[in-house]
Amino acid sequence: MSQNPQEKPEPPVFPAVNRQQPMTRREARQAREAQEAREAQEAQASQETPESQTARPVPAADTRAPQTPGPWTPPPAETPANRETLAGLDFDSVVTGPVAVDADSASAAPERETVAATARHEAAHGAAAHDHGRFEDPAHAIFAPLAGDGHDGHDGAHGGRGESPLAWRQQNYLSHEAPPRRKRRWLKRLVITLVVILVLGGLAAGGFMAFQPQVAALVAKVMPQDNDYKGNGTGSVTFTIKSGDDGSSIATNLQKAGVTKSYDAFYTLVLHTQPAIVWQPGVFKLAKQMSAKAALAALQNPSSRLQNTAVIPEGTAEKDALQTVADATKIPLAQLQQAAANPADFGLPAQAKTLEGFLFPATYTFAPGISAHDALKTMVDRSFEALDQAGVPVADRWNDVILASIVQREAGLKDDYPKVARVFLNRLAQGWDLQSDATVAYGTGHTDRVATTDAERADASDPYNTYAHPGLPVGPISNPGDLALNAVTHPADGPWMYFVTWNLKTGETIFSTTQAEHDAAVAKWQQWMKDNPGYE
Repeated sequence: MSQNPQEKPEPPVFPAVNRQQPMTRREARQAREAQEAREAQEAQASQETPESQTARPVPAADTRAPQTPGPWTPPPAETPANRETLAGLDFDSVVTGPVAVDADSASAAPERETVAATARHEAAHGAAAHDHGRFEDPAHAIFAPLAGDGHDGHDGAHGGRGESPLAWRQQNYLSHEAPPRRKRRWLKRLVITLVVILVLGGLAAGGFMAFQPQVAALVAKVMPQDNDYKGNGTGSVTFTIKSGDDGSSIATNLQKAGVTKSYDAFYTLVLHTQPAIVWQPGVFKLAKQMSAKAALAALQNPSSRLQNTAVIPEGTAEKDALQTVADATKIPLAQLQQAAANPADFGLPAQAKTLEGFLFPATYTFAPGISAHDALKTMVDRSFEALDQAGVPVADRWNDVILASIVQREAGLKDDYPKVARVFLNRLAQGWDLQSDATVAYGTGHTDRVATTDAERADASDPYNTYAHPGLPVGPISNPGDLALNAVTHPADGPWMYFVTWNLKTGETIFSTTQAEHDAAVAKWQQWMKDNPGYE
């Protein structure tokens, strides 16, 4: 460095700091404590009396020639062995180290003082920046004692940032840490906001679904709509509720039929009706342009339901079934008889002369105005369905229906059906006559009884007399149900050749293999008949 006072001093050169050895908080604290101790010594020295100052020996001037600064050598790297030594280094010796080889040289003192003053000035601004929260690293605290309180002349300095180049170098090189980066707290806040929105949205949707009927009612009161008729309507219309229909489908069908004005008017009323409505399938007599309230009341009123229901019990003969259908549908009996006279129109086997055996016993609800043909076809189709479910081939329908019709009339208890079917099958297999009283009674026109007389059983002119004619009769004698059809297709195993229902009240039946066993069973039945007159 030149000693000419006319020349401008070169800027101080700061020692590079090994970035591989960052200063720890402990080292920073030790450096700060050492600096505070030095300041305390300086303060004590400044308070001494003039006498004590005059008594202090004046050091002799250094007469050595000034030395030219040599090449700068980086300070040694910090190790556990020299950590305490490095922590106690004086700041001036750190910042002026590369300026003069001999720190005690008098010729280097002015320049060192200049560098130290510059360091203290910039440290003051750095300390002010620290006071304003610019630097948060504890290592920066080691420069605070060099800068006083750090506020004098700070406002507006360095572009208003309160930061000097020296302070930045202190923060980044001496503490070995980059300027602190602002934490991404916005990302955390964004995630929390999204979660809150999703939760509130889910709660709002669930609340709307739970209180939808109440909300709909409130909206209807606040903003009433002209979507409903007034009063009980005019004219007449039939409306059908099918099995499985719910409030929504019924509301749709009512609007299509012209009964109600809108879907919403009826369905909203259904939602608010408590307790919940149970819909009864059937045909109802309503009117056109009814209010939703009037239509709902009519559908819940049993008197509005048109009773076109026909109940056909198992074993009912054709003539009795036709009369029941006529009574239920108000179709004239003559029309039903005329339609039944053409079995081929319903898909029956070619041997069939009537619909006997194929009018399946069940409960039917016929729509008002149904024709005779359609009513009978409904029953025949149901019979075909039952035959298919029992596993009866189409080619065997005729014979199986005949045998099932006999079993239906002869059997009593449920468990006896497969046994009765086995007796008739054993007789047919061995070439015996069926000898069924039920067939004889049917041939005489008495479909209301099974018992016969000796004369009736001897009448060979009766084509249904299975005492006089071998094999199956010429046709079915009743309309069998599922139990009889399944008994014929799945008969019981046994050697029985006879059976007799000896107790007509309970239906108890005795099955026998020999003639003697059967005679004893018949005698038991005859005694019961004597004890219970009036049974045939």
